[in-house]
Amino acid sequence: MALSKPEQIAQHISQQIKSGVLTRGEKLPSIRNYAMLYGYAKNTVITAFEMLTAAGYIEPQHGRGFYVTGGKARRTEDDGLSINRAMDTIWLMRQQLIKDPKHQHPGDGFPPKDWLMDMRLDKFHRQVVRTGVTTLFRYGNRYGYEPLREQLVRRLAGYGIAATMKQIVTTHGANEALDLVIRHQVIPGEPVLVDEPGYYPLFGKLRLHGAEVIGIPRLTDGPDIQVLEQVLRKRKARFFFTQSCGHNPTGTDLSAAKADRLLALARQYDLLIIENDALADFKPSSAVKLSALDQLRRTLYIGSFSKSVSASLRMGFIACDPPLADSLADLKMLLHVSNSEYSERAVEVILREGNFLRHVQRLQQHAHDATLQAVQTLHTLGAEVFHVPREGLYLWARFPSAPDSLALARELLAHDMMLAPGAFFCVDSQHRTPWCRYNIAEVIKPSFSHTLHTYLDNQKTN
Repeated sequence: MALSKPEQIAQHISQQIKSGVLTRGEKLPSIRNYAMLYGYAKNTVITAFEMLTAAGYIEPQHGRGFYVTGGKARRTEDDGLSINRAMDTIWLMRQQLIKDPKHQHPGDGFPPKDWLMDMRLDKFHRQVVRTGVTTLFRYGNRYGYEPLREQLVRRLAGYGIAATMKQIVTTHGANEALDLVIRHQVIPGEPVLVDEPGYYPLFGKLRLHGAEVIGIPRLTDGPDIQVLEQVLRKRKARFFFTQSCGHNPTGTDLSAAKADRLLALARQYDLLIIENDALADFKPSSAVKLSALDQLRRTLYIGSFSKSVSASLRMGFIACDPPLADSLADLKMLLHVSNSEYSERAVEVILREGNFLRHVQRLQQHAHDATLQAVQTLHTLGAEVFHVPREGLYLWARFPSAPDSLALARELLAHDMMLAPGAFFCVDSQHRTPWCRYNIAEVIKPSFSHTLHTYLDNQKTN
């Protein structure tokens, strides 16, 4: 007999407690947050928590929430890479911020610092503060630093996107851009379409906002158009979040033919496509972009400098039609007042200086060379690579002997290696998949081959 929804939740949490994933004294998410995060009704979660309380797994503490009473003792904060640590969206995001030299990070989301060192920020500091230094003691413009937006207009023109300064709003990276769009556009409870596998922080943002997240399978040349059309016929979805170039996590690029079909569906079903192009600098400017084909009529373009210049600057931007840009600028002002004008000035100087184009060309060459080496390394180890791009930052691959990448990730944590298992990139994080995201720059390190060889050889003998 199939378990009810509350029974499924209770069983899932109790198994985490028994295995040590959730530890004694650990606080569970609130009922409201748990319901929003996983898409359950609030009463369903209440019933599940009541079952767990009756079974002695958790206990309510008045005014504080629910705490684990069974299982193993609480671990320390420093035990972030414990093999029993709960693997979820927040866990993986935390690990992206940890660069312990004792561990290997083939699941890392960033390029190696060696690729970015010619963009050393100290070289530009004097130019940043040379003029208008007094404005650095005040809040910036709600749209963003005007000279930077002028540079962004030129940058978009290089991609074939015609935009004006009134169509551009600067943001704290692509993640704040996504957050602003979700807050402004998405109605809690409505269906929203995303790439699957796709950008896992986006899934978390949408769920936190109360949206129903629907995955559209990502193929080697872009979204599965047949599935997309079937979903659009059945559901009144107004938004599709996608990545055209250097897709995270598969590394795939949108084909021109599929881009035309996607835009035709957008016109037919009144769909707004949010194009996240955070890896634009890893690709040639001629790469297919929906926003260039559509000219921001049914598309909204998000860019970022986190991967190509510095994540610490937290600089991104949105390009869209003028009325929407005006509203998003107001929302940004309400939430954060403005961006850091120092960061905006720094990026403006970098873009204005002639060496940024050379930096991008070197970055693309690094990515091209590393992609070839990484594919060869994975093939030598016996892995199947989903798609081989000309250049990029990620590869999507699986090992035939490892049908569950989440189990593989747990086992390799014991070998001081942190993977990015495919389950994290699925709408249902409990989905069993053999695929993992691999960072090409980490895969080509000799330590990666050595660890995987050792692990796979041991698997064959056991």
